[in-house]
Amino acid sequence: MPSPESAARQFQDRAVLWSMGEIPAADVVTAACDALVAGLDSPALQILAACTRGEAGYDVPELLPPALDELGLTFYTVGSVAGQEAAARALAARMLAGELTPRELAFRIHQRFGHELPLTERLAELDDEYDILEYGDRTPAQVDADVTAEALRLAQHPRVPTGYADGRT
Repeated sequence: MPSPESAARQFQDRAVLWSMGEIPAADVVTAACDALVAGLDSPALQILAACTRGEAGYDVPELLPPALDELGLTFYTVGSVAGQEAAARALAARMLAGELTPRELAFRIHQRFGHELPLTERLAELDDEYDILEYGDRTPAQVDADVTAEALRLAQHPRVPTGYADGRT
């Protein structure tokens, strides 16, 4: 069972990945359940965790912000730069946990943010490198190693403090 701190981080990561369109709402409900099991608790978190998979798509948009707020976590507004950066860090953490390959991480970052997000520019460049491997002198393992190093950098990048990432309090 994860520690409450780890569960809070995982819940926060799933919330931002959902708000950026990376994962379905049902995954947020699962993360809320996992957070409860790990010892986090709040009235809104309990309500969110009680949603069925069928209800998730309708209820998560309304229930997630208060659940995060009650836990002192950040609600990232859709399209915010802070939300995009948090989503990139969450994807990097998923790769480091073995949920994504380095190639998948680079592709998803490039697909989601292109070359427009400074924090992830290097991953977008590395995705381009995967596409031209047959014409260069680098191996897939070398590019994988660079992606992994970049994922480590992102995972260690400071996170936005708790509260609303769009400036609301």
